[in-house]
Amino acid sequence: QVQLVESGGGLVQPGGSLRLSCAASGRTFSSFVMGWFRQAPGKEREFVAAINWNGGNTQYTDSVKGRFTISGDNAKITVYLQMNSLKPEDTAVYYCAAGRAGTNIHSYDYWGQGTQVTVSS
Repeated sequence: QVQLVESGGGLVQPGGSLRLSCAASGRTFSSFVMGWFRQAPGKEREFVAAINWNGGNTQYTDSVKGRFTISGDNAKITVYLQMNSLKPEDTAVYYCAAGRAGTNIHSYDYWGQGTQVTVSS
């Protein structure tokens, strides 16, 4: 059974940092792309960042470039999202996902349960 388990969310002040983790299990993920998506209240789920286990290529949505960094630990089968200079508009539930490619939500086959990130003073 495939499982993606996120952790690391919480409440942080504007300008602060958080690191999200996503532990994967249940199958071989070496051929997958691992992504982070987020969903704010009343909005659609949107792409944030992705990493390809093969080669480590990364992608980011424009609004987080220069602030967020996605990385992976092959030995632990864990993906991280380091979030710096957080803004109130980053507030959302963040989801980890495993899929075939890119930024399209429909390309991802497996999803975690989500972790809440709240940026507020």
